[in-house]
Amino acid sequence: MTIQSQGPAKWKLYLVAAAFTFSIGFSFFGIKKCVPYADTLTILSYRYVAALIGVAIFVAIAKAAGFYPQTPKGRPKSRLYMVAAFYIAFMILQILAMFFATSIEGAIVYAMVPIFAKIIGRIVLGEKSTRLQMVFVVVTVMALVILIVLNATDINLNVTGLAIMTVSSVFMACQNVSARYVRGVFQPIEITTTIAVGGSVIFIGASIIRAAVRHDFASLIAPLYHIDFVIWASFLGIFCILLSAQFMAYMLAHMEIIQCTIFNSASTLVSIIAGALILGEPLYIYHYVCGAIILAGVVGLTLAPAEARNSGKSLSDDMNRKDS
Repeated sequence: MTIQSQGPAKWKLYLVAAAFTFSIGFSFFGIKKCVPYADTLTILSYRYVAALIGVAIFVAIAKAAGFYPQTPKGRPKSRLYMVAAFYIAFMILQILAMFFATSIEGAIVYAMVPIFAKIIGRIVLGEKSTRLQMVFVVVTVMALVILIVLNATDINLNVTGLAIMTVSSVFMACQNVSARYVRGVFQPIEITTTIAVGGSVIFIGASIIRAAVRHDFASLIAPLYHIDFVIWASFLGIFCILLSAQFMAYMLAHMEIIQCTIFNSASTLVSIIAGALILGEPLYIYHYVCGAIILAGVVGLTLAPAEARNSGKSLSDDMNRKDS
């Protein structure tokens, strides 16, 4: 694993990666619990409300305790906004794609994010990967796609939905690459805060505008009368937006892009296993075979780093060249 100088210990990165995997992997529980009370946009809006409240509390406590990171002046904030914009654009297009494509189709395309991120990272940052890393990535992605297809009850391909979902996944890959690029200049909490604020403004604003057009603010407020919705929407906002974005930003600051993005594959595996253990959903032989391949791919990629000199350029490198 490529770790920057004076970076965290490997065990800390592994712990953060595991936390990210499980926070994303368990998100489907929260979504299932919220669906009976609200539609997709309303759920997403309240998720961002929870994320915004969570980040506001964290920042307030961190500043009061004196451990909030220093924010030097003169940094190009446009780069920070770019990272958040890619993430928010990904979520907007993901919602739009669901009007045309099924969640199964979306999962298949989303599984390709590591490959998209690898290609974009190589072009934009010059981050190089070894052949062994690429073997692990391709094998892991193939096993994940096979697992999703075999686990699906019905797949009806929709060209429009697939196109939108593909663009959405490319935006997610761009977010990963841009977050990697700003490492060392902007801290993970700054990236997370920008995402939470920007997403809240866009999605909450969209929900309010829609309610005003429909003259139906009651449906916007109605989910709050259900404690289950409040609990699970808070879980989705705090764990699946706030903390997962924080974990990913932290990982991208210290790990290669190709290593970070592969943990999304592991999160899908966690979702399936959790569904079997908690919801009693059946497990078949292909679950075990594909799951073992995915796990082996993630572990293999983690233990097969590229050389440090191949980690790609960063914003700090560009800023130093301009100053010199």
